[in-house]
Amino acid sequence: MNCYNCGALLTENDFCTSCGADVRHYKRIIALSNMYYNDGLEKANVRDLSGAVRSLTECLKLNKFNVDARNLLGLVYFEMGETVNALSEWVLSKNLKAEKNIADDYIGSVQNNPTQLENLNQAIKKYNQALVYCQQGSLDLAVIQLKKVLSVNPRFLRAHQLLALLYIQAEDWEKARRELNKCCRIDVRNTTTLRYLKEVSGAMVEDEAKGNHRNRKTEEVIKYQSGNETIIQPVNVQEPKRSFAFLIYLLLGAAAGLAVALTLIMPSRMQGLRAQLNEESRTVGEQLEKRNAQLNELQTQVEQLEAQNAQLAEEVNSYAGTDGTLQTVEDLLNAAYIYLDTPEDIESLAQALEAVDAESMDSGIASEAYRNLYDKLLELTGPEISQACMESGNTAYRDGDYDAAVAELERAFRYDETNSDALLLLGDAYRRNGDSRNATRIYDQVMELFPNTENARRAENALEELEG
Repeated sequence: MNCYNCGALLTENDFCTSCGADVRHYKRIIALSNMYYNDGLEKANVRDLSGAVRSLTECLKLNKFNVDARNLLGLVYFEMGETVNALSEWVLSKNLKAEKNIADDYIGSVQNNPTQLENLNQAIKKYNQALVYCQQGSLDLAVIQLKKVLSVNPRFLRAHQLLALLYIQAEDWEKARRELNKCCRIDVRNTTTLRYLKEVSGAMVEDEAKGNHRNRKTEEVIKYQSGNETIIQPVNVQEPKRSFAFLIYLLLGAAAGLAVALTLIMPSRMQGLRAQLNEESRTVGEQLEKRNAQLNELQTQVEQLEAQNAQLAEEVNSYAGTDGTLQTVEDLLNAAYIYLDTPEDIESLAQALEAVDAESMDSGIASEAYRNLYDKLLELTGPEISQACMESGNTAYRDGDYDAAVAELERAFRYDETNSDALLLLGDAYRRNGDSRNATRIYDQVMELFPNTENARRAENALEELEG
């Protein structure tokens, strides 16, 4: 363990023998962080992945420089099918420790396999489409889409859970249980999975209980004791005829009953059947008209849904690239790759960051890990990009190309909002270009953001000259 102040190796003392800093609390924090890391490692070994995520997250809260914990957290995310979260952790780990870091191998194994990367992107795209179908109430389409997701990425835990939830909605308990068992094989102690399993088990027990209370057939025999013997007597068994007279009387009675039925009962019965037939025909006609109206209504709904589907397809295409991958994820991964591979290529890095769709993050579509990776790249590269844009804008300003100077200086201030020199020069470029309104706005912004500075004084003088 090294001192947080001077980096010297610490001893058993509660102070640094090199610089004298008090390291008592620092040692406790590092020890607690290592405890969480060991707990996360143990949980990951027994496939308690959700518990491992919680422990490793707590570990990184206490010591964000714990590279081993960050790499392990990325592996756990990747095992759960959360590819973007995994890549985010590995990129941050690479930034913290550039040399001899196994995160290089993890990132390379994903980026150097185009087929795997394409499959992961397709899984993300189809999962998002399944969520859209669920929000629209098209549960059958959502089930089909989730099956495609799991055929591409069978370890995608959230897709398994959503598919199980749809089966629960349809009361298909057996399929729901099979999906939840797959979830347990991925993450044995996931709270959501266990809660769904409890609901499914309870519903299956209730169905079995209802099946056991069905009416049973009555026994076909009667048993009773007579002394030491058990008498078994059949039920509903007719005794044999004693003579042919009984049969003759029976036939005569049947003939008389038939004659009465044909002469008295059948005409009224036929009339009743005709009336019933007419009533049923009228009812069928009304139902047919109702069905036709419902069919027309359903046809209208189908046309509306087709229009909505076309609109959603256009929206999805706006986010997708020509190869079918999610363009926003692809652009962000491209920017991260440029930073890791050629950090000195500032212009390419700036172009890659500007290609990222910032509106998708503001609209809430992007995940938290996606936004964290984007913000971290801006934090690490923003000042250098701002300085490069500042130099380009200054050159254009000196050459009299004020339109180009305005564009470059706006980029410079957008990447580093503490660059007061770029903002002041932007106001001068607007003024030289004849745009007094924007020049006044920029000078006011310099005085507001950087009060009591030399640039604020220059902006005030320029504003007085402009207004005078």
